[in-house]
Amino acid sequence: MERKGEMSDEEVLSALMRGDLKMHEIERAVGGDVPRAVELRRAFVERKTGKHLRNIGNFSFDAEMAMRRNIENMIGAAQIPMGVAGPLLCKGDASGEFFIPLATTEGALVASVNRGCAAINRSGGAYAFVIADGMTRAPVFRANSVQDAINAVNFIRDNEDKMREIAESTSKHLKLKEIQPFFVGRNVFLRFVCETGDAMGMNMVTIATDEVSSFIEEHTSLRSIAISGNVCVDKKPSAVNLILGRGKTVIADVFLRDDVVEDVLKTTKDAMFEVVMRKCFVGSAFSSSLGFNAHFANIIAAIFIATGQDVAHTVEGSLGFTTAEVEEGGIHFAVTLPSLQVGTVGGGTSLGTQREALDIMGVSGSGSPEGSNARKFAAIVACAVLAGEISLIAAISARHLTQAHMRLNR
Repeated sequence: MERKGEMSDEEVLSALMRGDLKMHEIERAVGGDVPRAVELRRAFVERKTGKHLRNIGNFSFDAEMAMRRNIENMIGAAQIPMGVAGPLLCKGDASGEFFIPLATTEGALVASVNRGCAAINRSGGAYAFVIADGMTRAPVFRANSVQDAINAVNFIRDNEDKMREIAESTSKHLKLKEIQPFFVGRNVFLRFVCETGDAMGMNMVTIATDEVSSFIEEHTSLRSIAISGNVCVDKKPSAVNLILGRGKTVIADVFLRDDVVEDVLKTTKDAMFEVVMRKCFVGSAFSSSLGFNAHFANIIAAIFIATGQDVAHTVEGSLGFTTAEVEEGGIHFAVTLPSLQVGTVGGGTSLGTQREALDIMGVSGSGSPEGSNARKFAAIVACAVLAGEISLIAAISARHLTQAHMRLNR
């Protein structure tokens, strides 16, 4: 309902059509009424395109909260089917049985992960451990010379406590672990590594890094050129993240007994091992892939969408290794995820459906102690990735992959 001094709906639409009003100005024109602004923006797009956006306009989350935290020029929402795999028995940094929410449009993915869960459960569960934890940001500085660059880095090392004090003053949740220096000519990259509690923490680390960078400029000859110098490395495939890690570094493993491989996965351990060797190792090496695995990205992207993670971080999450070793009585499977960026607070995790998906796994919000929910979530993700790898590799080894997609009409 419009109030005195506000524009009517038709006045807003006419002004938009004439170009007198910009889409981002609609909220101001209607007195801050966000739901009404969303409807008007969508109506404008409908009028301009001649298309009816009924489904885009159908959503359940709080539009005002989303506009404050997650989106600009909102017109509605994209709906993606969500399924659930499991329960999956996890041990280690996540202990218990967990259902895994997966949002995807790829038919057969949930069914495949579900079969992997069954195989893991029949084998007594999977262990997962977070072995490293540190979100990164790496600004690039210009030095006057290589000697100046070295002198500046020596100053940074000598004043590490001061750097930590400045960084940690920007957030009660942030802990600066280290600053990793890299040189290319007179370019200096300083890779800040921080713990960020239960948040994924990218913005938190950026703010802290910016404050420390100002201090460095004041006391050295270095000049900051970009707050991100692409050595972080954010949302791009890189050997740096594969080797040094970013976010959570997680390993999950399970020993699959021979009877489980035969009864649940319908194949043999020797056939699975050969797929891992020739596909994940030789094929990945030949193609110079960063990470040797079957389809980490499939499971990570589906969980990220379901739980409100930054989906672009699937790039780093997909870097990793699947290993298999044939042993007496079965086969040992493991996945190593060096660069898994997840959080249970902040970003999209506060949206209604995403928060509920986190609730399914018991990891929504802040943990006690701080950071425990994010670590638990990372361990669950690693176990789910392990389930997905096991099932796909088994299907390929038994030549069931194509039949499975055809049977499910995919």
